Amino acid sequence: MMRLKTIAFASALAFTCSLNTAMASEIRIGFANDPLTLDPANHRNRDTETIIRNMYDGLVTRDGDMKVVPELIESYSQVSPTVYDFVIRSGVKFHDGSTMTAGDIKFTLDRLTVDGAMNGQTSPRKSLLGPVEKVEELENNIIRIHLSEPWPILPAMLPNQQIVSEAFVKAHGDEALATQVNGTGSFKLVEWRKGDSVIMERFEDYYGGSPDVPPVGKACVERAIFKVIPENASRVAALLAGDVDIITELPAFSVSQIKNNPNTDVMTVNGTRSFFIAMNNEGSALKDVKVRQALAYAVDKKLIVDKLFNGTAALINGILSPDAFAYNPDLITYDYNPEKAKSLLAEAGYPDGIELTLETEGAYKDTAEAIGAVMSKAGVRISVVTGEASQLVSKWRTQGKPKSGDLWLTSWGNGSLDPYDIFVPTHRTNDRGNSAGYANPQVDQLLDAAGVEADTEKRASLYKEAETIVNKELPYIYLWVPQDIYGVSKRLSGWKPSADSRIHLHDACIN
Repeated sequence: MMRLKTIAFASALAFTCSLNTAMASEIRIGFANDPLTLDPANHRNRDTETIIRNMYDGLVTRDGDMKVVPELIESYSQVSPTVYDFVIRSGVKFHDGSTMTAGDIKFTLDRLTVDGAMNGQTSPRKSLLGPVEKVEELENNIIRIHLSEPWPILPAMLPNQQIVSEAFVKAHGDEALATQVNGTGSFKLVEWRKGDSVIMERFEDYYGGSPDVPPVGKACVERAIFKVIPENASRVAALLAGDVDIITELPAFSVSQIKNNPNTDVMTVNGTRSFFIAMNNEGSALKDVKVRQALAYAVDKKLIVDKLFNGTAALINGILSPDAFAYNPDLITYDYNPEKAKSLLAEAGYPDGIELTLETEGAYKDTAEAIGAVMSKAGVRISVVTGEASQLVSKWRTQGKPKSGDLWLTSWGNGSLDPYDIFVPTHRTNDRGNSAGYANPQVDQLLDAAGVEADTEKRASLYKEAETIVNKELPYIYLWVPQDIYGVSKRLSGWKPSADSRIHLHDACIN
């Protein structure tokens, strides 16, 4: 009997040890949303891409400083303003053991850009590759991409395009990619339990990932699970209970709770969406730069960020995020100064202050009202009016048609972290996002020149020069870039959040 008890105890102990070892090699993410699909070419959803990107790699990726670096390629070069060559890395395996070739790259890019390439359907991601006109497979494992016009942003857009296996798609059909994965990423799919979780296991034959993002090699953990937990409170509770190791979209009001818990902490990173107030530069009062500058001095951005967002946003003095290419840290800072605002209004002919209407979507009503409250101290009397997003867009983004209204609290995303797809559309004369009605031929010339400049340093200089001009003329009140907030277990190491919202688990370890 004693011998049986000893054996039973030893077996239980061995089971417990093996369980602990298994758990130590598993990372769990409390994720707000289920993926829409597992097909890299058939969505336009950031959460879906975050999950997919752990199982598929791209031609390039971003390092910790958001610099674009090779991943499935060894190098790339710009042959001309409209031609790029990519040297494909050899020895990369798909999850089924087959070798990735340049043909798979061409097939993937054609699937993304050619009309009807997905069994008669055109990829909803086609516009993300802009003027890509043709993809060629050349000798020596080279892929050549032809553009219909210069587009220096191409490398910055490629981290978001994942490479699929031509043979797998042709054998199983496009529809199979919706639920099956045969990628080159550091994890391979075990099971997608829709509405519950996406379970992955380490890909043992992984080529190692980008040499510019060490450590190179297999993933640290054996399993990774994205657990779908839509409710904020439930995600927070799961982290505090130790059921998950990372949670996304941590509410600002829960930050102190997570920080005060001995086993958890908070990580933040600047997001990719800039918030600002469009001022109608065509309106009678707001034509005057002194009025626009007065309004900028009247907004206590720091107070609002501290009170409404618990300090989790980066203040900006121009349209670009601090993490964006060509960010200019030397712009004029319009710090809160109600007396200066009053003085500028008086100089502009408004000694008794000014009355204006601030429009916004219902989701930002509280923010708009807070802005109005602080502006009142500078003699700026704000009436907040909410409307539907589509109605506000049609009213303010008029592209050459006369504008009506005073102010609009809105935002613009910049997933590429490049000025081309945020600075240009919001500031170039009559461009699609120019809700302020701003027009400056010199700025247009600089933006156009930057758009075709191949030299990185010259291109950055052109954008910085343009932003310096804009910063003085102030067509917008530039507010903040909200941070992405993550709750994390203190058992976690090797991982940090990324400004492009990716949750890259290759380097994540559980101690």
